[in-house]
Amino acid sequence: MFIMNSKTCFYSLIFKTLLVCILVSLSLLSHAKTKLTINSGFAAPVSNPLQTGFGDLVLKEAYKRIGYEVETVRLPAERALINANLGIDDGDLLRIEGLEKKYPNLIRVPEKIMDMEVMLFSKNKLNFKLNGWQSLANQTVTIVTGWKIFENNLGENVDVLKTDTIGLMFTLLRKDRADFAGYERWSGKNYLVKNNIKDIKFVEPPMVTTGLYTYLHKKHKDLVPKLAAAIKEMKADGTIQALFDKILSPLMNK
Repeated sequence: MFIMNSKTCFYSLIFKTLLVCILVSLSLLSHAKTKLTINSGFAAPVSNPLQTGFGDLVLKEAYKRIGYEVETVRLPAERALINANLGIDDGDLLRIEGLEKKYPNLIRVPEKIMDMEVMLFSKNKLNFKLNGWQSLANQTVTIVTGWKIFENNLGENVDVLKTDTIGLMFTLLRKDRADFAGYERWSGKNYLVKNNIKDIKFVEPPMVTTGLYTYLHKKHKDLVPKLAAAIKEMKADGTIQALFDKILSPLMNK
């Protein structure tokens, strides 16, 4: 009969402990590789804390199809871009084309996810005649910091008031501190409906309609073509349209 002495038992215990540590580490490493954190500067219904917004669900499904789990987190718009560019987060949920020029660590996934109508909202100037960005000269426009479509296009002759949140932006407008608020149609309309604000309306037509794309930090560059293919597949099989009809379309009649 083989009987282990105390020294043998000690080394056996050390070996088993190391083996457990290695297996746990490999499990955690595997999990880390397949779970990503994607941030968003959008408000509901595009993105929300429950991760049930249109953009949240589209990207969750797209990543699921390529074997990844995603957590979407909300951050102030400018901070979201900075964190994604630094690699603190793995990417940014939805942004306009061209941001990789200023944020070189970000790679745009080339398959468009949705179109964004860039709107002006107003309380007192609903009949204002829009004729391009230049028509806003000598007007006061409040925006959310980090919304590059406005920061890049509002000229020097526009008085721009930046805020951290959509709520503060509309508060400035309601208090007559600004002539217009600039935001995207769906999130702006949703905020007004949810807060029963009826004295602020869209100024039609939209300033511009532009595509929205998702971005990844360059450390995930190998995922870009796979994710683009998944998004394209979701368009073809009707998944994205179904989410649009369920989440965004109902706002049209409110």
